[in-house]
Amino acid sequence: MGTVFNIQRFSLHDGPGIRTTFFLTGCSLRCQWCHNPEGLQSRVRLQYDESQCIQCRICEKVCPKNVHVFHESVHIVHFDQCSLCEECINSCPSNALQKSGKEYTAEELAQIGLRDMPYYQQNGGITFSGGEPLLQASFVAKTADLCRKKGVNTIAIDTAGNVDWKAFEAVLPFVDYVLYDVKAASEEIHRKATGFSNHKILDNLHRLDSCGKKIFIRIPLIPTINDDLKEIEAIAQLAAQLHTLEEIRIVPYHTFGREKYKTIGLSEPALFPIPDDQKIIHYERIIQAMQKKKHHP
Repeated sequence: MGTVFNIQRFSLHDGPGIRTTFFLTGCSLRCQWCHNPEGLQSRVRLQYDESQCIQCRICEKVCPKNVHVFHESVHIVHFDQCSLCEECINSCPSNALQKSGKEYTAEELAQIGLRDMPYYQQNGGITFSGGEPLLQASFVAKTADLCRKKGVNTIAIDTAGNVDWKAFEAVLPFVDYVLYDVKAASEEIHRKATGFSNHKILDNLHRLDSCGKKIFIRIPLIPTINDDLKEIEAIAQLAAQLHTLEEIRIVPYHTFGREKYKTIGLSEPALFPIPDDQKIIHYERIIQAMQKKKHHP
């Protein structure tokens, strides 16, 4: 079984062509700007949408753990007390209470991916994202294998790379593309940004390059964290060493997804400035120039 918190069909941003993207739970980093907080923990959890609550208080009556408390018409949810018995979810008439995440067998998830086979054509296919999909490497491998045997042309994984190499070894036989997040070249900056060293991430990136898989580098550009010229040049130089690099792309910081934190009982993340468009264009030109220099020294 594997745990998935979102399925996005007809995706155009998770690898070449039209794709179905499976977002798996669990993450080995704690990025300050995370846009998918429901993917941080591996378990299925309670999710509460305040805008859908009609104050019927049925959840308060049926919950055996006193998770739901109403005080002066305010619905207070004690997420830490929830055992996910689902009594409140099954009783909620307005769907304000739901599960964040769902368990699937590899066969069930593969079947969902196969629904859009006519749209994938030659370059499209299925992408496993997250969270960190390689924390569920055996499940990803089995699902990808099933999809491949049914005729899906391309399989991709979107990873931050902060896993043991054996996780890559489990999935690479079934994978064509690897979308690889590089948040920083500097270990100091990476620790500040994510709470973890980037030694394993960079080591895995070089090992991946030696395997011949097509690599797509994605740089989340976060103002005050990694948006200075020196750091962008360092990442570009790192990418220029790769033999199987297909693309390197900047992904600008945005504030979409902040509202999701409250729905699962988490505090909102740090708020950063929106990147300047001219700076993004400037950095993209620097990256392109380094790539051209690589091919035409």
